[in-house]
Amino acid sequence: MNIGDASARSGVSAKMIRYYEQIGLIPQARRTASGYRDYAEADIHMLRFIARARDLGFPVAEITDLLDLWRDTGRRSADVKALAQARVRELRQKIAHLQEMATTLEDLARSCAGNDRPDCPILRSLEAPPRGGLSKTEDQAQSPTQFNGRIAS
Repeated sequence: MNIGDASARSGVSAKMIRYYEQIGLIPQARRTASGYRDYAEADIHMLRFIARARDLGFPVAEITDLLDLWRDTGRRSADVKALAQARVRELRQKIAHLQEMATTLEDLARSCAGNDRPDCPILRSLEAPPRGGLSKTEDQAQSPTQFNGRIAS
């Protein structure tokens, strides 16, 4: 089947299929005599696997590891489980980070009168230099809780 059919059947856009081929996540498609990509049912199955892994937040590098494990019939399920558990930990950290960011923004919004006056504690907070002499890079690496603690005035 052609790339359009493969895309429709797998749920992966044609652009992403070409990208996955380019970076080596999936093998280059066979070509017809006229040079068009030709996908088999196994390719669709692999693309669906990749799409589901992406939906679960796995980055491409880890999807490569998952594909290797998937293809390896002698794999240890413990290896697969370890990848999944690591992904869960990272997702929970991101969730906590986002929640802390939301709390900080809520606190800032509460401190703002939201009237016609130009004074705005939100903007003052954003323009304030970081406390503690951190460099810009170190400041960006701080968690929102630490950031929240620095900006509260």
